[in-house]
Amino acid sequence: MIWKHPPDLDAINAYRENTLVGHIDINFIEAGADFLRATMPVDARTHQPYGLLHGGASVALAETLGSVASMLCIDPTRNAAVGLEINANHVRGVRSGVVTGTVRPLHIGKSTHVWDIRIENEDAKLVCVSRLTVAVIAALAAR
Repeated sequence: MIWKHPPDLDAINAYRENTLVGHIDINFIEAGADFLRATMPVDARTHQPYGLLHGGASVALAETLGSVASMLCIDPTRNAAVGLEINANHVRGVRSGVVTGTVRPLHIGKSTHVWDIRIENEDAKLVCVSRLTVAVIAALAAR
């Protein structure tokens, strides 16, 4: 298991209130030994003008998954995890329904974490693939 703190989905979801994550209804639904999974609706909150899932919404889901995963791998009394770089390839459009993102580690180091995030539609077809690099910094520097 990669987690320093076992994932508590109820506690993670409680942090959504009054945030972008809550506004676009990202919901953590599953945790395994080396992955987290969350869903996001494809609706007016997450559409771009053509009625498709906005690429920025996919990136928000990806960064949320990776950032939470990093926080579960560090000691929050000593460190904080902050996004350093993210990229995404949008490979399939989605007009409605729900997309599901899954994050898995590519590298968990002392000062950086690199995460692979795959977002799929309801037919388990790839919608977006993303890579997030997170910097692990001193907790006091994050305040």
